Parts: sequence; structure tokens; C-alpha cells
Amino acid sequence: MGQVIPGAESWSAGGGEHGALVLHGFVGNPVSVRPLAEALADAGFAVELPRLPGHGTTAAELNRTRWTDWAREASAALDLLAARTTRRVVVGQSMGGALALHLAGARPDLVHGIAVINPFLSMADRRLAVLPVLKRLVPSLQFGVGDDIAKSGVSEYAYPRVPLRALDSVRELHRQLDLARVAQPILVLTSARDNTVDTADSQRVLDGVGSVDREQVVLQDSYHVATLDHDADLINARVTDFAKRVCDG
Repeated sequence: MGQVIPGAESWSAGGGEHGALVLHGFVGNPVSVRPLAEALADAGFAVELPRLPGHGTTAAELNRTRWTDWAREASAALDLLAARTTRRVVVGQSMGGALALHLAGARPDLVHGIAVINPFLSMADRRLAVLPVLKRLVPSLQFGVGDDIAKSGVSEYAYPRVPLRALDSVRELHRQLDLARVAQPILVLTSARDNTVDTADSQRVLDGVGSVDREQVVLQDSYHVATLDHDADLINARVTDFAKRVCDG
């Protein structure tokens, strides 16, 4: 395993009887969602923020992993929370949102609510139509998916190159998602302008889940990595309030 980028390590907090699993996005690492995880911990939640396999080290290492590896790590972190809490929410940004939805459908007994921030559920970039072939020819491409942040001077320390075999596995994750199986209360936070993910993905979540309790918050002053952007305080507050309502209810 490559050396972990400073600050990109997994993180956890003890907390009380309720828990929150926080999941970062593709080519990113825990840096992007650490402030949200800390806000949940400050509110009294037990928190697990795992570094998903292949992330926070090198793009070459990420290229050797698949969505099942990321889902397995997320599920293991959920088990850690379940061992010490009574009710739990799963919070995911971007691809972490897709993993949160996967866990909610696969393990409904352990997930009592979901919050997703700019969920990544489709690939709108036309260049990716040739991905199944391209991934066999070149290991990675340099195109912007990291640091999509309106606020200046902020970085999530994402990889500058996108590993194509791993990216193709994200598409596999998208294919296996069955949103209709998700029935838990859900909060969807969507940036009005997102230069990385199609904002229509948020509406796909809202239209596709079986949840009766569903809510959307539009973030007017942030791009894709909204948890590090101008709306970070709003996100922290809304996710924390949602988690409290779900877990106390």
C-alpha cells in the first residue's frame, strides 16, 4: 500500500448511543468530508469516516480496486458503528452517496436514515462512452474531477489523474443500484452549479427511492465538493439536524 496523504487517514469518534457513517467520493479521500464528520461528532454522534481502498494514496493503487472493495470497507465501518450504537445514519458525498444508497438497500436493518450530497449516479461526459475500450489502452486520464470548489484556496487533495479501470467500476456500482429498495428517510443536498456530476442525479434519487420521508436542500453558493465550500456550515447544520431527527424519532 502506498503512503497515505497527510490528513487522508480514516477517522472515528466515540460519541453517544447514535452513529453516523460518513463516506467520501471517488478519487477523493476523507479530507473532503472531515469537517462534516467532526460536526456530527461535536453533536454527540459516534462517527466512522473510512478511507476507501485505493483512495488517499496514488491513482495507480486506486486502479487496482473495484466498487466491491469500497462497499466492503463501508460495510465494515457500518458494523463498527452497529456494535456500539442503537440507530445510525449514513452520509455520502458524490460516489460516497451511491455507496450510502447501496448500504441502505442492502442492510436496511442497520441504516435508519441517509443523507447524500451531490450524489454521483451517472456519467454524463460523452468521452466516457468509450471507457470499456479505453481502460484497456491507457491506465488513466487527466481531466477535472477534483477540487470542484467555488471557495478559493481550498483543496480536497484528490488525484489529478482519473484511473480508468476504477472509474469503469463506478459504472458497475451505478448499474447494480436499486433505488426502489431504499425506504429510509432521506436528505438530498444539491449544488445549484456542479461542474463534476450531473445535478439531475439528485432528482433521480428523489424520484427513485421508496422513501416516504424525503427532502431536498439546494446549495446556492457551492460547487461539487460542497462540504469544503461556502455552504459547508449549512450542510453541517442540516445533516446534523436530520440525523438527530431520524435517530431520536
